[in-house]
Amino acid sequence: MASLLDKVATLIKANLHYLVDQALKQNSLAVVDQYIREVEDNLDKLEDAAATVGGQVKTLKRKFDEFQAKADELDRNIDILLQEGREELAVAAQSKLNSTQRLADEYRQQHERQKAEYEKLLDAKLKLEAKLTTIKQEREELQALLDLARAKELTAKAISSLDDLVGAGDDDIGRLAESIRTRLDKASARGEMAATRLDAQMDEVLERATIDAQLAERKKRLGME
Repeated sequence: MASLLDKVATLIKANLHYLVDQALKQNSLAVVDQYIREVEDNLDKLEDAAATVGGQVKTLKRKFDEFQAKADELDRNIDILLQEGREELAVAAQSKLNSTQRLADEYRQQHERQKAEYEKLLDAKLKLEAKLTTIKQEREELQALLDLARAKELTAKAISSLDDLVGAGDDDIGRLAESIRTRLDKASARGEMAATRLDAQMDEVLERATIDAQLAERKKRLGME
């Protein structure tokens, strides 16, 4: 269980800015997709572990309630036996009460430990789900950015290939090449404008995630959780 939580903690702490930078440098979403696969795989493991531990919490609570009820009944019976002068029976009942109360206390302690573990799993699950939602949103933006980058590369290659035509000495071919170049320049400019908007949107999402984390930490410090 500890190893799973350690793995999840690493995924939660993952630097999304770094993942975005790597994807852009490599001109590929592979690093982002790998992170998403790891998060989804560990979310499945978290859900299974949470269900298992949650069941144990219910079982331990039921056991504690059963033994505590027996201990309370024995406690009442000892008073009755003493009042009736049945000392030997009171001694036996007291001995049974001691062992029953110990068992009840053990179940209570186990219940508290497992409940704390269960809450850790649920907390980790919520945080990891939030991280997954964020990176999936970023992936959509990254895909658009990479598509724009590929389009620009094609544009650059097309313009380069037209240079030879312009120098061929044929005026008609030259005018045609210039016309194509102008249209390509216009398309490239539009792509740059779109890229600027996408960059701004991506920065806004990442900044919002940072702000939300800061506010959550402040609420925790102020005891507002």
